[in-house]
Amino acid sequence: MRTLDLRDRPADLTAVLPRAEFDVEHAVERVRPIIDAVRDEGRTALIRFSEQFDGIRPPSLRVPAEVLERCAAELDDDLRAAFDESIARRRAVCELGERERSSETVEVAPGAKVTQRIIPVDRVGLYVPGGLAPLASSVIMNVVPAQVAKVRSIAVASPPQKDFGGLPHPNILGLCHLLGVDEVYAVGGAQAIAMFALGVEGLCDRVDMVTGPGNIYVAAAKRLLRGVVGIDAEAGPTEIAILADHTANPVHVAADLISQAEHDPMAASVLVTDSEDLARAVEAETTRQVALTPQRERVTTALTGQQSAIVLVADLDQGLDVVNAYAAEHLEIQTESPESWAARVRNAGAIFVGAWSPVSLGDYSAGSTHVLPTAGCACHSSGLGVRSFMKAVQVIQYNAQALAEVADRVETFARAENLHAHAAAITVRREQTR
Repeated sequence: MRTLDLRDRPADLTAVLPRAEFDVEHAVERVRPIIDAVRDEGRTALIRFSEQFDGIRPPSLRVPAEVLERCAAELDDDLRAAFDESIARRRAVCELGERERSSETVEVAPGAKVTQRIIPVDRVGLYVPGGLAPLASSVIMNVVPAQVAKVRSIAVASPPQKDFGGLPHPNILGLCHLLGVDEVYAVGGAQAIAMFALGVEGLCDRVDMVTGPGNIYVAAAKRLLRGVVGIDAEAGPTEIAILADHTANPVHVAADLISQAEHDPMAASVLVTDSEDLARAVEAETTRQVALTPQRERVTTALTGQQSAIVLVADLDQGLDVVNAYAAEHLEIQTESPESWAARVRNAGAIFVGAWSPVSLGDYSAGSTHVLPTAGCACHSSGLGVRSFMKAVQVIQYNAQALAEVADRVETFARAENLHAHAAAITVRREQTR
């Protein structure tokens, strides 16, 4: 990994921090014909793109219920137990958000009430990647919060796999069955997002919202179809940043940097430290551990790319400025008194506190979500959760006396904006009640 020395405190941190090149706009032009074809040709286009991009024609675009049931029954016992534990912990955390589903009413004056109703989205399409790694865990991260939010209709799409006869990975299908999701499609990439957003007659009804991570073409399809359908985010390559001092264990730090580099050659692994000794030890330990991982080629590409670096800072206060400017998808704090430093973090998708809270735990069974904002978007966006699948509707109810008491002010305000019909809508009611 390259070393980036920021101890001279550059004025603009965002200009010098490592980032992956992720040109969604360029991908948009490649995705546009795919979306147009799905709109115009429906099933025919989906099958053609499966053959073109996935190298196989699915036996059925919608996975039959008996296949889902069979995949669940054939799960290895230990894997089934791991799935069950992950589901239980994620559901427990999601149910903390149940209170946000309750309606709240404010009486702003006698007879003047405004109620905010929290209503779930009607129908969602959840995308589960199946490329370099079949992310069965993403089924849990998408489905559980949608279920807790009480979304009425849930559909899942994941790419068909040549190794499994044109169906998505059996672990993904088995998990869908365990979670009670029976609408599952063997469709991947941009065409899956188009199918969800536009609907395909006789196959898939359109959805109101699409969520879930994917590659650059999935992100491009989301960008093109935003407005036609709601989206969670345009997810980019995964990221880990670690704020660490001399107390950090270099074996742990190296392992965590490698764990995220394993996802993708474009994955970003960034260590921010004020300890040169730790930096050297992590560099040596990373070299040792990379040689042992089965995905060493992918990991090496990620760790040596422009998006990854060991960042030297003058002290942890500057390190905090760096990680806040970076706004990592995953941020680990491996320092003395990690809780106090974590409490000062403003920008991160998720914060992992202390030596025993690695990002890998959050990827599976911490109970938190792993669908998180990337590319610095954690400065304004949140991870996928129950509230992602909910919307607020305000209900306004005034009686005649309550309207009369505020009518003068509303009429004055409306006329000041030269909207006299707005004022008249108040005036006619006042005149009828005199």
